[in-house]
Amino acid sequence: MNREDAYRLTLDAIAKMQWNMAMILEAKAFETEKVRNWILTHVTTDSVQLHSQQLSASLKFHEQNVELLDGLTKLCNGMNRSMKSILTPAGEDEGGMSALLGGFGSGDSDS
Repeated sequence: MNREDAYRLTLDAIAKMQWNMAMILEAKAFETEKVRNWILTHVTTDSVQLHSQQLSASLKFHEQNVELLDGLTKLCNGMNRSMKSILTPAGEDEGGMSALLGGFGSGDSDS
């Protein structure tokens, strides 16, 4: 397997990971909407007397979403570094995927 084939496989894997992350985010958005509706219905001034208790109950539900988004952000940053190294490899001006893609993403502009 030559370098260009390895680059294609890597880019294909990154595209599949991005698709899976999109599916995760879609499912989380659906789940979060259900949690929001439940909180609006059940965590009221009748069930929780103090505002601080009401806020802490709501934050407990959303802490998991914040952690998920933080993890996905770190994953996206790692994939971004991988894509940059493939599209503009160090030491190669027009080699690798840059030449294959016709300079796409190389930072050169015709204007």
